[in-house]
Amino acid sequence: MMRMRCSCSLASPRWRSQPHEQAAEAGALVLQSTTAAARAKSHRRSVSTLILLRHGQSQWNGPDSRFTGWCDIPLTVRGRVEAVAAGQLMRSRGFKARRVCIAFASDLQRSHETCELALASMAGHEQNTWSSERIRRDWRLNERHYGAVQGKFKEDPQLIAEYGTDTLHHWRRSLHGKPPPMDESHPYYQPPPAPLTESLADCQKRVLECWEDSIAPALFEEQGLPFSPDKRAIVVVAHANTIRSLMAHFDQVPEDRIPKLHVPNSVPILYRFETSTRRPISVKLESAHGGSHARWMLSAENNLAVRQAVQQGGTLTRALFDAMGANKDLTISGKELEMGVRELLRDGDHPVDCVVLGVAQRVARKLSPDDVIHISEFEKLCQEGVEGLSLKHLNPNDYVSEEYGEY
Repeated sequence: MMRMRCSCSLASPRWRSQPHEQAAEAGALVLQSTTAAARAKSHRRSVSTLILLRHGQSQWNGPDSRFTGWCDIPLTVRGRVEAVAAGQLMRSRGFKARRVCIAFASDLQRSHETCELALASMAGHEQNTWSSERIRRDWRLNERHYGAVQGKFKEDPQLIAEYGTDTLHHWRRSLHGKPPPMDESHPYYQPPPAPLTESLADCQKRVLECWEDSIAPALFEEQGLPFSPDKRAIVVVAHANTIRSLMAHFDQVPEDRIPKLHVPNSVPILYRFETSTRRPISVKLESAHGGSHARWMLSAENNLAVRQAVQQGGTLTRALFDAMGANKDLTISGKELEMGVRELLRDGDHPVDCVVLGVAQRVARKLSPDDVIHISEFEKLCQEGVEGLSLKHLNPNDYVSEEYGEY
């Protein structure tokens, strides 16, 4: 008798009952799964990490500060402590010294010493995981040159009488204002490549040249480094105006907002770039100078400096959320939040000046130890906390709600 060939579908129980067909189908499913995983992996963003760090306090910073510029002034004891603390903070956030393929510093000792101390601190007890040979010095990362006023006290009555407060402020904070040039008789004159004076725009030009031909290639394409570009971290330890120049470029800060871009000593500032496009990928958060891709690393010691730098908006709340020990999926538990509040209250000269911290305490009281919230919910609770405060000087825009996306 002639047997009829079964015309049932692939989903038919009779078809699936054949062992060799089951194996074939299972193989096809594995292949599909593998292909899908490969496709997902191919579409996953490759991320390169850049950490900016201003040097620790130098002997010419502080209440009686001077126009330091290219003067090679050493760190104070406090400046060295700040550098070590910055390294410990980066290490606590997962950036150990072995992850830093290259570090860039200026030719000035306050930058280079901060870089060495921070890297050594990031290494912790694993001092064999870093080497000063990884530090590349570049004069283009030097502080902005202040021309004829270089070395003078910023509040010098004679200087103010000669030029006027408005002019001095214009030189310091505007993009194109610059002091008169120095000449060879100036006590702090240096031969080329040192300029005779600079505006912030002049400084930014040389800093961006350094970014384009030295820092960016090391971050995105250089071969022979311990980590591939998609897992690579680079640290740049420089000065207030050189870091301002980089941040203004990355965040596309309008010229009239540049004066509001403040960079405190020894606070790590993190940028993540998509390796293929070389563009920042972190969602822009509100800050004092407008939207910023930067992520500031907040600690008990530096929270006042961070608050003064970013002033308002999501950048500050995000820094606080990260400092509390938030997970990579942007969630945090009630227990972690409470522990974070306690840690930030543990020390620091002015912890109560961080208004967001006070609000976070209110949020922590509302959560049980096992409760888990996303950062968007954290923002909403912060808004409710602000409304419950009696401080009339608070700006209602200090807290913003938005979708944060990936870190």
